Amino acid sequence: MKFRKMMAGILAASLIGSMTIAGCVSADELDSSAKLEVWIWDSDQQDGIQEICDLFTDDTGIEVEVNVVTWDNYWTLLEAGASGGEMADVFWMHVQEAEKYMANDILLDLTPYIEADDEIDMANYYEGAVDTFTYDGKYYGIPKDHDINVILYNKAVFDEYGYSYPDETWTWETFYEVASGITEASGGTVYGAAMNTTNDQDGWWNIVYAMGGGIISDDGTTSLLDSDETKAAMEFVGTLIDDAFAPQSLVSENGTSGLFTNNLVAMICQGNYTLAGFTEYEGSENYATAVLPYYDANDNGECDEGERVTIYNSLAWSASAGSSYTDEAAALVLWLSSYDMQVKQAELGVTLSGYVGADSSYADVITEKGIDASAVAVMNDTATLISYPHSRYTTTWQNYYREQLVNAWLDTSVMSSTLDACASYMNDILASE
Repeated sequence: MKFRKMMAGILAASLIGSMTIAGCVSADELDSSAKLEVWIWDSDQQDGIQEICDLFTDDTGIEVEVNVVTWDNYWTLLEAGASGGEMADVFWMHVQEAEKYMANDILLDLTPYIEADDEIDMANYYEGAVDTFTYDGKYYGIPKDHDINVILYNKAVFDEYGYSYPDETWTWETFYEVASGITEASGGTVYGAAMNTTNDQDGWWNIVYAMGGGIISDDGTTSLLDSDETKAAMEFVGTLIDDAFAPQSLVSENGTSGLFTNNLVAMICQGNYTLAGFTEYEGSENYATAVLPYYDANDNGECDEGERVTIYNSLAWSASAGSSYTDEAAALVLWLSSYDMQVKQAELGVTLSGYVGADSSYADVITEKGIDASAVAVMNDTATLISYPHSRYTTTWQNYYREQLVNAWLDTSVMSSTLDACASYMNDILASE
């Protein structure tokens, strides 16, 4: 699962206006009367993606409409479309669902389009992400982005309780000391941090992997939830729950973001893709980002390689195998995935790119919007990135352990036995795959 940043090849140098639409057909063979529908689930990204799609329309004449489907409805509608209902031509694919869709011929095989294209080289994208959307040697998605996690903190809360702002010297133990100190000093009216049981990718997963634990084995066959290292990490999380975190009752009612924006918590762990949204809140001038703390495994007082960890995820652009306009849909996927459009995505502050080296402007854009996001660039360049743990039926075992962990977060004394039960269930699922 460990991510290795691949050095990008020679980056495409063509101007946006001179880009050509490639694939199995040339640009002049595309049906300019086609109308393509795109589905995404993040409204914060809609305007930027529509702007990029409008450039595709300018180049080809093909109309593109970007629609937002909420996460709760997205997969229901996609499954309905796969069963014969209406389905978007182009859409986001998530690591949790990818293998299921690839294995059932629902996604368009993009391999021949990629191979016929002079600009798309899969070696230029993040390796772990490319692997995620490859099945039986064929490409069913091209990485749209990747995300990393940072600490989002409120300087006003830190100032009120007399603590220095988080920085690159912080270990997870420092995080505990400061977070528990703020909770105690406030008498429990303000909390040092907040995390939800469902905040795995942008929460406790990062602590588990930093401390040498894991969720699933590298070959995807065995749960690591019951490993000694994972249990030790989750026992540490237990101390945070008991001494520092906002109670789950408050988190359930308000969400971690709601508690943060109402000045009730000092820190939350966030994916970079959420940061632009926080600039809209009153008081956002007090918000800033810091790198995730590291785990000082060898106790030398320095952050060595592999000790600062962030889980990363990558969405892919995929197309429907049943689209009435497969060539045109594939052409749009390649357009959205091209170096120039990945740069454009970063310049618009949509998110970090899936194309290595195409997102250098992203942190600056978020900073210009009002939140110092310099930590995003530091994490992206220096942290160890761990690819999102997954298997064919990720959501099945993930939903199970999320439900079971609710009790462990209310009573941390049952954390170890809960992890044992979750690992057993997860191993049964993995064996069935």
